[in-house]
Parts: sequence; structure tokens; C-alpha cells
Amino acid sequence: MNMNIAAIPNSVEISLRTAKVGPVTVFYREAGDAANPTLLLLHGFPTSSHMFRDLIPLLADRYHIIAPDMPGFGFTTAPERGRFDYTFDNLTKVIQDFTDVIRLEHYAIYVFDYGAPVGYRLAMARPERVSAIISQNGNAYEEGLSEGWTPIQNYWREPSQENRDAIRSLLTLEGTKWQYVHGVADEMKVAPEAYWLDYALLSRPGNDEIQLDLFGNYATNVALYPKFHAYFAAQQPPFLAVWGKNDPFFLPPGAEAFKRDNPKAEVHFFDTGHFALETHAREIASTIRAFLGRVTA
Repeated sequence: MNMNIAAIPNSVEISLRTAKVGPVTVFYREAGDAANPTLLLLHGFPTSSHMFRDLIPLLADRYHIIAPDMPGFGFTTAPERGRFDYTFDNLTKVIQDFTDVIRLEHYAIYVFDYGAPVGYRLAMARPERVSAIISQNGNAYEEGLSEGWTPIQNYWREPSQENRDAIRSLLTLEGTKWQYVHGVADEMKVAPEAYWLDYALLSRPGNDEIQLDLFGNYATNVALYPKFHAYFAAQQPPFLAVWGKNDPFFLPPGAEAFKRDNPKAEVHFFDTGHFALETHAREIASTIRAFLGRVTA
């Protein structure tokens, strides 16, 4: 039964924690009763668990919420390049090991942007542990890739210094803000501290090269799309797509495509951009509560 948005609670204690995972100290946010079903929130570029600051209180009365920062993002320690290879396989390994360290054995996942290929890898590796998937602008189909990916795809095809430098604009304050406000009807509904925090963390010494490494390695995610599709088709996990329909990177056809391999997948569009939680957290929370209430009861 779908809850009225106004009835969703919005006050809850969020604990800030760390966990040692090999060479990485993972920073994470935790809320809710650990006896309740767990929801693992996986952020995207260029943000961190901070992106879930509005969503967590809207779900934590009913769910145990865990939201880690991935290496290279937020307040998780970022080992130097050379000591740690910044690839999506390695981000996944850290998150998988993190779930072992904090003893998560069964959970639903909420994936966004970079969190999607990490979460899908996690689900493929341990399908018995993942009870449901919620994808918020977390792509897995080529028709979901917009022309905004062209400069990055050029770097995949020819990883020259010139092509690497051509995508540095995504690391600027202007580029970061644009990702937040593009496709949003009222820019003043986007909290400026969100993109300023992301930019400040992107600006840490050496972090630009880490991010450029991950831009290049994103090609491995596209190469894995057929395996993701095979997992969706074989496992048929309960699946919900909640999509900002004005996303400049991941297009609505990418959301609709989930139903091709998983016919029971639910798809909902919201009139906003890439960072849909900035403007539609309460609507998305209501949709999630209804979905998880059906599939995890």
C-alpha cells in the first residue's frame, strides 16, 4: 500500500561510522534498526553518501540503512594511485568486503550512477544476498547512454593525454554544478552545499587523476552489459527503476530497457535531472516504500 508522502517520517538519528577494509578505511552512514531489512545505498560520481541525506530519514523507520563512501569519494580514505588501482572491479571488491566486515548477509541495494555497475557486480557475485534492486539513474543498457558520453567514449577508444585532458571539465565547479541543476525546473531547489562539497572533495591533491582513471575504466562496465542482462534474466530480482527523466547522461530508454530482461521490473519517471533526490526525495521514498513493502514482506 502506497503511503501518503506527507505521512513519511522525516526525523531520525544517522550515525557516522568507519570500517577497516584492507588498505581502505570506509566511511559510512547508518540509520534504523539493524533487526529490520537492510537497504545498502551506493552513490555515484562525483558525490558520496551525502547524496542520501534527505532519503535516509524517509526510510529508516522501516529499514536498516547503510550508505558507504566508495574509495576516491567522500570521506573514505583514498589510497594513492600505484598502491590501489582505481577500477570498478576494485571498487566492487571494497564494497563486497565492506559488507562482510560489517556482517551484512542479506540486503536490498539502491544504486545510482557509478553505484550501479558496482551494485550489479555485487548482485551477480552473490545473488543469494541481494533481495531487491532499486536503480536511480543507474544505467545498464547502451540505449541509455546519451551523447554526453561522447568525450569519455573518445578517451576509451584512444586513451591519449589529449583525450584525457578533454574530460577534465567534468571535475570543475561549473561541471559539477551543471550535473546537479541540468533538467531541474527550479535550480533553487538544489542545495548548493551538495555540489560545493563534491567539488571540494574532487579538488583534493591527486583526486583528479583518480577520477580520470575511473572515467577510462567505465568502459569495462559497458563491456559487462550483456552479463548484467543475463543476470537480470536468469535471477529476475525484484527491480525498481526511479529515474530523473531529464538526465543528460542516462536517458529514459535505458530505464525502460530493464523490462526487456526482467518483465516484472517497475519503472517510474520524475520530472527532474540526474540527481533526482535533490528535488524529489519524498516522492522517490514513497515509491521505494511501496515497492519494498511488496517484495520484501
